[in-house]
Amino acid sequence: MSDCVSVMLLFVLFMGAFGAEEDAVLCEMLGSPEFPVLSKDGDITIGGAFSIHSQISKPPLSFTGTPEPLACSRINFREFRFAQTMIFAIEEINNSSSLLPNISIGYKVFDSCGSTLPSTRTVMGLMNGEEKTLGKKCSGQSSVHAIIGASESSSTIVMLQISGIFQIPVISHFATCACLSNRKAYPSFFRTIPSDYYQSRALAKLVKHLGWTWVGAVRSDNDYGNNGMATFITAASQEGVCIEYSEAISRTDPTGQIARVVRVIRSGSARVLVAFLAQGEMDILLEEALNQNMTGLQWVGSESWITAGHLANMRYSAILAGSLGFTIRKTKIKGLKEFLLQVNPSQDPQNNVLREFWEATFGCSFQSSVHGQTQCSGSESLQDINNPFTDVSELRISNNVYKAVYAVAHAMHDMLKCGQSGEVVNQSCTWKDHLEPKEIVKHLQDVDFTLQSGERVYFDGNGDPAAAYELVNWQKNRAGDTVFVAVGSYDASLPNGKQFTMNGIKIIWAAESLKRPQSVCSDSCLPGFRQAVIKGKPICCFSCVACAAGEISNSNNSAECSRCPLEYWSNKDHSQCVPKVIEFLSYGETMGALLTFFSLFGASLTLVVSCVFFRFRHTPLVKASNSELSFLLLFSLTLCFLCALTFIGRPSEWSCMLRHTAFGITFALCMSCILAKTIAVVLAFKAKRPVNTIPQCSAPLQRTSVLSCTLLQVLVCVLWLTIAPPFPYKNTAHAAERIILECDLGSPVGFWAVLGYIGFLAVLCFILAFLARKLPDNFNEAKFITFSMLIFCAVWVTFIPAYVSSPGKFTVAVEIFAILASSFGLLFCIYAPKCYILLLKPERNTKKHMMGRNPSKSL
Repeated sequence: MSDCVSVMLLFVLFMGAFGAEEDAVLCEMLGSPEFPVLSKDGDITIGGAFSIHSQISKPPLSFTGTPEPLACSRINFREFRFAQTMIFAIEEINNSSSLLPNISIGYKVFDSCGSTLPSTRTVMGLMNGEEKTLGKKCSGQSSVHAIIGASESSSTIVMLQISGIFQIPVISHFATCACLSNRKAYPSFFRTIPSDYYQSRALAKLVKHLGWTWVGAVRSDNDYGNNGMATFITAASQEGVCIEYSEAISRTDPTGQIARVVRVIRSGSARVLVAFLAQGEMDILLEEALNQNMTGLQWVGSESWITAGHLANMRYSAILAGSLGFTIRKTKIKGLKEFLLQVNPSQDPQNNVLREFWEATFGCSFQSSVHGQTQCSGSESLQDINNPFTDVSELRISNNVYKAVYAVAHAMHDMLKCGQSGEVVNQSCTWKDHLEPKEIVKHLQDVDFTLQSGERVYFDGNGDPAAAYELVNWQKNRAGDTVFVAVGSYDASLPNGKQFTMNGIKIIWAAESLKRPQSVCSDSCLPGFRQAVIKGKPICCFSCVACAAGEISNSNNSAECSRCPLEYWSNKDHSQCVPKVIEFLSYGETMGALLTFFSLFGASLTLVVSCVFFRFRHTPLVKASNSELSFLLLFSLTLCFLCALTFIGRPSEWSCMLRHTAFGITFALCMSCILAKTIAVVLAFKAKRPVNTIPQCSAPLQRTSVLSCTLLQVLVCVLWLTIAPPFPYKNTAHAAERIILECDLGSPVGFWAVLGYIGFLAVLCFILAFLARKLPDNFNEAKFITFSMLIFCAVWVTFIPAYVSSPGKFTVAVEIFAILASSFGLLFCIYAPKCYILLLKPERNTKKHMMGRNPSKSL
């Protein structure tokens, strides 16, 4: 550190230690003072800190002698314009009769060289002044009343760490670090540029809006870049954007480090690069990118460089073609162009900065001894020059300098009680010999005014302005020049969701393409798929997994599949829910049609048998078969065949109640008839001659037994329907992909009671018929009843496990099959032998043959 910096720090300590005491020692500067590069005296002095030079050379430290002062080089035309804009605003205010009347404003402009060490010298020079001995106590006032600057966040922080001790207000036009909004740490800081807190979030929303979820990031390795990028990465993760790499560079880094960063960018798969860089770092990065031929990237920039005209007009503008980024709104400052064109070394022939500016602008030298260079005459005209100094087409940051100067002027106007600015003309101000920095800070916090351009200027509680940005796109005009076209906007004061808007202007993308580049780690998952995170990789790198059955995703890149409602199922593509297929045994399908055919065939066949019996009703065989019970049995069998039809078709409330009760009652009637016939056969074959000695089973008794057995089943059915009747039920548990429309039993007890009663009658018939199977006769009906009951019982015993285990509509099909099989079994076993004799063996249809007692063959 140079001797002057050491002495200046001692000065700070002296002021802190002795400033409050009445007998404090006099202050004396032991080293050399710092001199401003541009200055003018006035009643009020505004300091300026600008990076007029962009390069700094640090002298070697031998630790044996006084270090040489820091040397700054390479004039920065844009920053020099900022300094001249400050002078222009001061001159404009001095010529005004309404703002600070009869009060002149002076200025002291220092060169911070865009680095923290020169910024320390700058702030000490602004505070101390140029006098070697103050001639008064150390509690004296600073040489400036307010400071405009600096252009970098790190330099501004360094200045605030010193000026903040004395609460000297600092108003920055370009320091955007969100850390500077900390009012506790920096109570005297203000700025006319929004905080990066908002810009970083705006960049994250922009990247997400354009569908880029996989981006690279590069930043300046300072407070501006590190804080801004940290905020961006946090906001990006909230938006679902992943960062492939995040590299930091500094303008003081060796060439090898910059080359390494460019290689990382080139080797990355991200096609979008978010560059949170100050102009110094941007320059050296682009130089190396040009050396390595790095092209084809979509650049997204911060406001530090996104509207820098010298980047757009230089040889590497092709690398940045189509760049996007947020910047503050541009404006026009009336008279600034003319003021800038009047700058000339003749204004102050001894000023080295003006001479250096002139030499760099025209490529000449004021020293005639320089070999091969044109001699500068000083009469060259800036009218013909087009560089960042003379370019006023993009007045954004310059306007911030302009606003900062006017903010100080309005604060001083109010503090000196000059009346309402703009209303009172030629009014004198109440001058104070000692202007307290605290009071200036207080009045700066309260300023609220409107510029001639119509722009309102005020500060919030953190010293920040309203955060509003333009989204600019680098495009070529007809002349082939790069222009910054506003294609959108971001206003942090609007509600969330309405802050970021696009204005519909066509965007030119990287490499001047009209097609928006894609930058994703993994391709989008189509509807019907969901993202599955790949272990060990960011969330933006995923595989696409098809949604499971019954689940859908109806948008691209769905994080998860949503389950369909209970009565819906996913379609083939798993992109939408469709109503589930309702399944029931219908007449239109093959199985339903076959069962219907066999049901009607069975009923028709039964009617044919009835007609045959009716035709031969007077023959011995029909009479011996108890014609009344035979016809009643045929009637019940017809109903049994027909009741199978109630099980086919869409279940309804009435069909559910009818199918089971009809089935129960008709089969109970059928079994009752067979039981009565069996009893009659047994009694008939057990009879002894003469007939009148044994009581016979009379017809009324048979009718009564049939009616009683049937009524008992009717009673069970009535109780079932009364207590818990069957009802239609949508079964979604058995098959997830379809709805099985079936009849719920209501009361399983009722169903099994009906079925059990039929089984009881069948078993009773089987036992009685089995006992009478060997009775002697040419036509023993008992053995046919035995066969029929054997088939009947076998069918229904087999039915029970098949019924319980059959899925869906097959449950109903099994029940119909059991009904038809048992009905056909009864019909064929009981009536087929009789029809055979009636139709094919009429010679055996005689009373003599019926009464014959030939020994029957055993079963």
